[in-house]
Amino acid sequence: MAQTTVSNQSTLLPLELVDKCIGSRIHIIMKNDKEIVGTLLGFDDFVNMLLEDVTEYENTSEGRRITKLDQILLNGNNITMLVPGGDIPEAN
Repeated sequence: MAQTTVSNQSTLLPLELVDKCIGSRIHIIMKNDKEIVGTLLGFDDFVNMLLEDVTEYENTSEGRRITKLDQILLNGNNITMLVPGGDIPEAN
């Protein structure tokens, strides 16, 4: 009996989804409890990412630290989650 494979053309692989985010804002949650928001310029097969117009959010014992950067190169091993779009709302 022959087995047939049905392919769904609308299915995106993870790297294809990241590729669609190039040129747009992306929210990245890092393993070290930092969150980074910036415009994705590019990435490689290891999901090392180059971002511009970056805001880095870090919770410290003194409170939330916000750092603005022109560009950043992130190591893909330290990325926990990628969220296409938007900025993080400012803490009150």
